Amino acid sequence: MAHRRKEKSEYIVQSVDRALDIMEAFNYEQEELGVTELSQKLGLHKNNVFRLLATLECRGYIEQDKRTGNYRLGLKTFEVANIFVHHLGLRRQARPILEDLVGRCDETAYLGILDGPEVVYVLMHETSQTVRIVPRLGHRLPAYCTASGKVQLAYESRDHLAQVFEGHTLKKHTPHTIDNFDKLVTHLKEVSRLGYAVDDEELEEGVRCVAAPVRDYSHRVVAGVGLSGPVPRFSLERIEKDLVPLVKEAASKLSQRLGYEVGALAAR
Repeated sequence: MAHRRKEKSEYIVQSVDRALDIMEAFNYEQEELGVTELSQKLGLHKNNVFRLLATLECRGYIEQDKRTGNYRLGLKTFEVANIFVHHLGLRRQARPILEDLVGRCDETAYLGILDGPEVVYVLMHETSQTVRIVPRLGHRLPAYCTASGKVQLAYESRDHLAQVFEGHTLKKHTPHTIDNFDKLVTHLKEVSRLGYAVDDEELEEGVRCVAAPVRDYSHRVVAGVGLSGPVPRFSLERIEKDLVPLVKEAASKLSQRLGYEVGALAAR
């Protein structure tokens, strides 16, 4: 006798479900709600509502107005929603730019996003070359030895970098890897000055990458546009002469699509 496959709804965790009910109870008409109102609206006991609110408040998803005692959605809710909207728009805006970049140099192009000490590839367009380097989508790599990661770390302060790498060992993946924090900080200052980063066989021998920073409307560096390929095709001369201008131009186009005004940062 075959076992019946359970529906997803049968795996629902009741406490999580109720916490989401509380968050969804707020709307444009009801910005703030009290414990009693939520209890009546959701059909839950006041004690249960209070405990759920306390948990959500500790995580920043709910905040309490000290004057009225009522609750409203917290800043963390906005941050999570903003991340979703940002990534949704970022990939959509980047796709034609990556396609054009590949068309101009016939090398694999990718979009990487920094997540703590790692970089995650969220979009990629392949070269037609038989020998190719293809970053895996969703794959996490150490940011300090990848072009896309370094070009995003380069605009952070030394103190922030220390926090990012606290508890993380800078592993030497190849003889070219920078595995000393002080040397990395010095290197990142140079990356910031140049406006691009090169992974010179730092993560994997025989592979080079080059990337430029992408900024959004708030002038923050939010991603890196890069190219990767085998060393025989990615000579340092070709990188500097041909590929750097291409990735910088692609990153600039994507930044403008995200609302970044060229020259606005320098004018500040």
